[in-house]
Amino acid sequence: MNGSNDTLALLENVKSGSITPEEALMKLKTAPFEDIGYAKIDNHRRLRQGAGEVIYGQSKTSGQISGIVSAMLKNGAENILVTRISQETADLLSNFDIEYHPIAKIGVVARKKSQGVGNIVVATGGTSDMPAAEEAAITAEVLGSRVTRLYDVGVAGLHRLLGNIDTLISARVVVAAAGMEGALASVIGGLVDCPVVAVPTSVGYGASFGGVAALLSMLNSCASGVSVVNIDNGFGAGFLANRINLMEGPK
Repeated sequence: MNGSNDTLALLENVKSGSITPEEALMKLKTAPFEDIGYAKIDNHRRLRQGAGEVIYGQSKTSGQISGIVSAMLKNGAENILVTRISQETADLLSNFDIEYHPIAKIGVVARKKSQGVGNIVVATGGTSDMPAAEEAAITAEVLGSRVTRLYDVGVAGLHRLLGNIDTLISARVVVAAAGMEGALASVIGGLVDCPVVAVPTSVGYGASFGGVAALLSMLNSCASGVSVVNIDNGFGAGFLANRINLMEGPK
């Protein structure tokens, strides 16, 4: 079961007689979650949260991912996100209808493309921040948002950011991914009237401490309206930005 519409359709099918009450009962029994031994698949996630379960691919074998995807597809899932997987793993999943994005290391199974709604801007300090930014952008797009990418607009050349001010101020939410000292989120936060989701990245020299310096800078932002996700957590930023974007608002 993948949402309130699916539940309603099931009840309508019982009403019309196309399935028996016993068959409907079996579907509802398996709806909360399915235990396949090494994973318990949350089939009610979309009903509760508006988006289906996402597979965190890192440290899972291709066989485990394949089993989870198969179970989800059997239950009618679509737009299945598989994060943090390599090209090799994606190749091993080629028997599925998988769309692989190598920069973001994200696979999307059974994708149903749409134009997207609202307006999320994903910005990076530099080109090296693109993996986290693309993870955010693709996540938001798959979940139904319209995304504009604004890459390599860091504070070392502030004119690059200010040259795109119209794009920024038209956004419903901005995702700002940056490493080094992570100043991009504060600067954007001082320019826009929408929420900013900051993503510290593990980009930088020794004293950046693998993204900790950017994380602390973003947490200490002097600009109001800036929230911060974990280091390199583009998926978390994209998911949160999508949820904000889909809420009713003035833009």
